[in-house]
Amino acid sequence: MLKIGIVGCGFIGGQICRAIEHGEVGMELYALYDATEEKALTLVSSLETCRPAYMELEKLVEGVDLVVECASQTAVRSILPVALKAGCDVMVLSVGAFADRELREEIFELARTHNCKLYFPSGAVVGIDGLNSASAAEIFRVTLTTRKPPRGLSGAPFVLEHGIELEKLEEDTLIFKGSAAEAVRAFPANVNVAATISLAGIGFERTEVRIIAAPGLSRNVHEISVEGAFGKFTTRVENLPSPENPRTSYLAALSAVSTLKKLANPIKVGT
Repeated sequence: MLKIGIVGCGFIGGQICRAIEHGEVGMELYALYDATEEKALTLVSSLETCRPAYMELEKLVEGVDLVVECASQTAVRSILPVALKAGCDVMVLSVGAFADRELREEIFELARTHNCKLYFPSGAVVGIDGLNSASAAEIFRVTLTTRKPPRGLSGAPFVLEHGIELEKLEEDTLIFKGSAAEAVRAFPANVNVAATISLAGIGFERTEVRIIAAPGLSRNVHEISVEGAFGKFTTRVENLPSPENPRTSYLAALSAVSTLKKLANPIKVGT
């Protein structure tokens, strides 16, 4: 049974812990770490049967097979090198960090050097399986259109820099159009999905992203359009926000749990 360590004890980290505790994932929850120790200890105390230890990152990676990163894009820079150099596989939730080309190349090289695997769950979108399949031939164009309630975009660097008064919007408004690389920097807490799509498809510079603030919405909506040698497909998902963080879709947490199930299951279905 694989031993896992979770780094980041927010909503997604908590969902993974409870899935393991309830027997949904056949893995051992070995340890937790969070930059705020109290946050990690609060999560441990909320569990009924699992009692993972709280450990500093350097100690945690010594005892686990798989590190689950669900902390932040900034934390990726410090977490992944430590985990990979210790020989741990890593599942990455803060995929937006990989928009940084230098970081991406460094981490991929570390994974190759230390014979480790990196796992990127589908997150809050559907269609990654189709995109992976399409990438076996030529892909011409990939477009992501994201619609979110204005409050889910508040505090984003792009919104602050351009003085966008989200609370005054009365109709759907296109507030950003650009590459996935630009989108991830402009909305780091909102569009990890753009990074996942870029890794699965044609890269950060060629993937197109449109972000729409939609006052009438209560859900986060992601539409992916792909054109390639295979033909065309479009997917659309309407996500409920997580109850603890309106910037995170509930499906993102479910995707993390599903990825762990897939790793532990000898039967694999889908691309």
